[in-house]
Amino acid sequence: MEDLYQILGVPRDATQTDIKKAYRKLAMQYHPDNNKGNEEAETTFKKINAAYEVLSDPDKRARYDQFGSADGDPFRGGFGGANFGDLFGDLFSQVFSGGMGFGRAQNHDPNAPQRGGSLEMPLEITLIEAAQGIPKTVEIPRWEVCGTCGGTGARPGTSPKTCGKCQGRGQVESRQRTMFGEFVSVGQCPACGGKGKTIEEKCSGCGGRGHERKKHIVEVKIPAGVETGTRLRISGEGDAGVNGGPNGDLFLVIKVNPDKIFERDGGDLHRRLYITYPQAVLGAVVDIETLIDGTEKLNIPPGTTHGSKFKIRDRGITRLRGARGRGDLYVHVFIDIPQKISEKEKQLIGELANVMKVSVGVAEEGFLDRFKKLFD
Repeated sequence: MEDLYQILGVPRDATQTDIKKAYRKLAMQYHPDNNKGNEEAETTFKKINAAYEVLSDPDKRARYDQFGSADGDPFRGGFGGANFGDLFGDLFSQVFSGGMGFGRAQNHDPNAPQRGGSLEMPLEITLIEAAQGIPKTVEIPRWEVCGTCGGTGARPGTSPKTCGKCQGRGQVESRQRTMFGEFVSVGQCPACGGKGKTIEEKCSGCGGRGHERKKHIVEVKIPAGVETGTRLRISGEGDAGVNGGPNGDLFLVIKVNPDKIFERDGGDLHRRLYITYPQAVLGAVVDIETLIDGTEKLNIPPGTTHGSKFKIRDRGITRLRGARGRGDLYVHVFIDIPQKISEKEKQLIGELANVMKVSVGVAEEGFLDRFKKLFD
């Protein structure tokens, strides 16, 4: 059975406002009218509605939090929302802790420090940035400790109270008699949402959450040679922890945008170079622009043909994944044929054609060709 909170993408301590916002966003995204013919979207839309029906109702939500089922019966439908293995795991733990019906599950301290959630964001960079490895400033939205209440969630000057229903444990027990004996299950306290404390006067800055959404600036060092799909981990730059716990981590997923001149193949680079017919025939020394190393001299030998490839060593990108050094730059030569030339150029090329004894020029149209075009 899928977790209803995960379906809506909200934490278990989410407020009704948070749940309503998440539902509206997802419902609009997966509504059948916006996804005609998409059966998967229709199925997801039904799950979203079912999850919202339970979590938007305080009573149903409390029963779901306690029993894993909105109807409050952990045995509904063959143990309903409860997991078969978990139920019998509780049974055996009760047997070994002092007999059937007298055992107690180990309580989790709701006020213990908890690590903040990790974040993952895309980061687009240029090919030059990927080759050089540069510092980058990234702005990320994350949860931070509320600056108004200091993380308590209570209005300044007031403090949270110990929950009277669970006595600060954040959990409540439920007993169920069966043919095997008495089961004691432990679930989240519906009164305090598992926090062990209640807030009578909520902080106006965070609405009682103790955290607020803020934009945070992170300075990141992009290592030379990163590729699309590279996942960079920045420790401690994720969401703030709870109850004084450490921050989570930030993961940046790199996307290297295509370059107009250079094409990447691992650590190697490829680019085109257009030369003239005289340069191809007689040879030449030309200046070739590299990606990050300035201009290099490239020797074009006489008789170079269209499509020839030349290699300039160590002018590619730093190799990663255990390889050392840099890749190479491959220059693909293409002979540039001009579309328009001057009369002087035509004369010289004609003289060259005479010397080489080759025919040039386009054949004139005959009478039949011109007559046929009249009816095409």
